[in-house]
Formats: sequence, C-alpha cells, structure tokens
Amino acid sequence: MSVGVLDVGCFSAHLVVVERDLMHPLMSHKVRLRLDRELDSAGAISRDGIESLCAAVLAARKKAGDVPFLPFATSSVRDSLNADEVMRKVHRRTGVELKVLSGKEEARLSYMAARHWFGFSAGPMVVLDVGGGTVELALGSGAEPELAVSLPLGARTLTRAGLTVQDMRAEVREQIAEAFPRDESARAVGCSKVFEQLARLAGARAGTYEPRQLKLKDLEKWIPRLAKLSVRERAALPGISRHRARQSLAGAVVAEGLMKVAGHDVVDISPWSTKEGLLLDLVERSRLRSESAA
Repeated sequence: MSVGVLDVGCFSAHLVVVERDLMHPLMSHKVRLRLDRELDSAGAISRDGIESLCAAVLAARKKAGDVPFLPFATSSVRDSLNADEVMRKVHRRTGVELKVLSGKEEARLSYMAARHWFGFSAGPMVVLDVGGGTVELALGSGAEPELAVSLPLGARTLTRAGLTVQDMRAEVREQIAEAFPRDESARAVGCSKVFEQLARLAGARAGTYEPRQLKLKDLEKWIPRLAKLSVRERAALPGISRHRARQSLAGAVVAEGLMKVAGHDVVDISPWSTKEGLLLDLVERSRLRSESAA
C-alpha cells in the first residue's frame, strides 16, 4: 500500500508518494511557492498568497489522482496571522484540508528521519533543524527523542526582524541555552535545506547520498562574507538557491548558534527531515494495520 504527504512550506508544495522504501519514491511533484513575499507587516498571508497556495494544492491533488495523501503546512502557514482563514479557503477551493504540525511534533519527526537515515549504530543523537519560521531541536538515543523543542528563531523570522549579526547571535544563543541542554557526547545531525546548503557552501560535495558534514570553523568564516554580499551575490554562491538567498545570512547565524550552544564543532548532514519523518510514521501505521487485519 502506498502512502503520501503534501508538504506545504514557504517555497513549495511538495507531494511525495512512497511504499515501504522511502529511498525510491513512486511520485515526487513540487509546485513552487513564494509565501515569503506574500506576508504583510503584521504577518498575515495576502490574498495573492492565498490564491497561489490554493493553486499549488489543487495542482498536487490532481497529480496525486486516487492516491491518498496527508497534507500538512509548516510554520509559514501555521504561524501566519490569518492561518485559520487561509486553511478554510484552501479547503473550500481545493477540497484538501491542511493539517498543521506543532513545532514540537516537527522536531520529533526530524529526529525520527535522522535516526532512520543514520541507524541505531549512530548512538545518541542531537538533531538540529533550521526552518524558515522556527528551529527544532531533539535529543535521544532510541527510536523516539527524549526531548523535542521548537523555538521562533527561523531564518525567515530573523531576517524579517532586521537584526544585526551581533544581535541575531545574542538572541539565538540566549533562547537556545535556556531551552536545550548541552550534550557534547551525542552525535550532532543537521537536517533541513539550510544545513544542506551551508554544507555545500563550505565545500561539501552535492548529491543526496554523499556523506556530508558542516564544520563550525568553516561556518564562522562564511558568516562575515555573507554579511558583506548583496542578495544577488549570495544567490551566485554554490549551495545558495536564489529564493533562499535573502535569508541565507540569518540561516547561517542560527546554524552557528545551534552548533555552539549544543557543543559541537561538526554536524553530519541528514537529507531527510520532517517530511520523511512523517512518511516513516505513515508507513509504520500502514504496516501495523496490515498486520492487524491479517
């Protein structure tokens, strides 16, 4: 039996359908979004933003055909001022009822995805996930995390706040230090596009299955360089996509803060994050239902 998710984020609505093997999806369809451009000063998604969101969800629904999928929205929708209105309109226009995951649940799913990617032989893990609106942190040694935390320190959030690098660093370190314990013995894993792009910027080779790392010393060298570059110049750098270029500096500062507070000079990069964690959850539920029916 196949299962699917529709991941509605700031930059895309991504439909993925799998069976038991997440490595080889049966379907992967992405519709580009730019909700970062459609937030007003109060944090509400504009009418045009809602229209583009409805069109993206409708396109994904048509692509899925008869395949069932779980649609979920990340912080770009969840934390918007008019989130309820947005989800009502999407449901009315498309027939798709978006679900929202709490930040803590996103942290749990990112941990599950990283654990599955690296395996139990990796030992205790601290999983760091930098999103647009929030950052998620999780710590554990088993299949489920022992601690899962979400904080409003995403790359988009800090970019919109207009803080200097110095102020961003202070804010990030203070909030993380209060909410998350330092554990230098656990293996540090970085999830999300932010960590992937920073690793690429720092010289890691491209490719989903290439082992990649991000070193703190390399990140510290790149932050002042990014601060001096325009958005257009950042977008020309290896690993920095055009639509993430504006918030790439904030993403780097947040990643630096996470690594320092967590006590790690190196993070291993996991190409799997929240979406894959949710798919793993759905696959496991499907398996248990099949066994129960048998």
